[in-house]
Amino acid sequence: MTAPKKLFIKTYGCQMNVYDSERMAEALGGQGYSEVKSADEADMILLNTCHIREKAAEKVYSELGRFKKLKAEKPDLKIGVAGCVAQAEGQEIMRRQPLVDLVVGPQSYHRLPEMEEKARAGEKVLDTDFPEEDKFEKLKRRPKATRGPTAFLTVQEGCDKFCAFCVVPYTRGAEVSRPADRILTEARDLVERGVREITLLGQNVNAYHGAGANGDLTLAQLIWELDKVDGLERIRFTTSHPNDMMDDLIEAHGTCKKLMPYLHLPVQAGSDKILKRMNRSHTAESYLRLIERIRAARPDILISGDFIVGFPEETEEDFQATLDLVEEVKYGTAYSFKYSTRPGTPAAERPQVNPAEADDRLQRLQALLTRQQREIQDSMVGREVGVLFEKPGRQPGQMLGKSDYLHAVHVADCDRKAGDLARVRIVSSRTNSLAGELID
Repeated sequence: MTAPKKLFIKTYGCQMNVYDSERMAEALGGQGYSEVKSADEADMILLNTCHIREKAAEKVYSELGRFKKLKAEKPDLKIGVAGCVAQAEGQEIMRRQPLVDLVVGPQSYHRLPEMEEKARAGEKVLDTDFPEEDKFEKLKRRPKATRGPTAFLTVQEGCDKFCAFCVVPYTRGAEVSRPADRILTEARDLVERGVREITLLGQNVNAYHGAGANGDLTLAQLIWELDKVDGLERIRFTTSHPNDMMDDLIEAHGTCKKLMPYLHLPVQAGSDKILKRMNRSHTAESYLRLIERIRAARPDILISGDFIVGFPEETEEDFQATLDLVEEVKYGTAYSFKYSTRPGTPAAERPQVNPAEADDRLQRLQALLTRQQREIQDSMVGREVGVLFEKPGRQPGQMLGKSDYLHAVHVADCDRKAGDLARVRIVSSRTNSLAGELID
């Protein structure tokens, strides 16, 4: 009997990469691979990369350099680079790091079994095509293994927006939506394996327009189909674009009980001048009116956002407009970054903001966002929320889960297990989490 081969995958970046890594592991499971937690144990190492930040490729090359000694000790070890850096760099990866045996882009990972066979035969293998076949349909799942209570499910990939700072249209391609029946089949499969909450993923997930029995479905219509899946208790989605926040999706937030009261809706900046330079195709005012409509449908919804400060040509007045917008929206959580150039994007060629000024602006923005996050967390004390427990906490008898609003919640003296849903009263607010007690 052939000994099982061992696979180590290191995942960088977004939730979609987490999902992709799971599917790559499943694809290679058919080749006799089982996952391990250390590169030292592996017969194959895969780096599933992200290209969203500056110098992402250099970080990958640095990581590969650390495997040279391991490769020398284990000549049969195969090393692959997947994801968006693989798509962007292609053959250059093998030229700069000859220890790499295969390079596969994010649209081709269903071809990994064939690529692995060629690599085992001594070939150097490259596949960064945008194939016509549906990679999700080509992948056949391994025998059903028990899952944790939450899972990601990709429903849409690619982007047609071409924001001036973003490489996604070049690395993930144009917007493509998966057919609804295949998503529903995968969702039922996940529920059978123990999943109770699914987060729908897409670069522009609310631009979803997948084929249904009677024509294309919107994201809201897909959510209502998922609402019918027995055993699925919670639905979330990310990441959305303001321009694709349609009326039926706003309405669903007020009427679909399984759709959680949390929405990640990036604005990026509060200055119309900068938004235009970013090619965002919305204004600060249109975003604020959209938030008003969403909160009218679901008053308790927690809004999350993304911000870039120090974008080329941003002035102090432009930055102040961002602070003003944040003050008006009041974010429950947010992700903020100093602008960094992405090679090949339009913004990379424009006059850059002084780094010291950009650092100062980022600190001021993050101070405001942190204050808002803490205020909203503190306002949860005394409230009753639903909590889906995911794992034991650090203390004996403690369980950790997520609230409806995606807050981490610790409950002491808890007799519930992972996968249980319970009503919890929040008793205290901590730096990045809440403490609660079970309601009998």
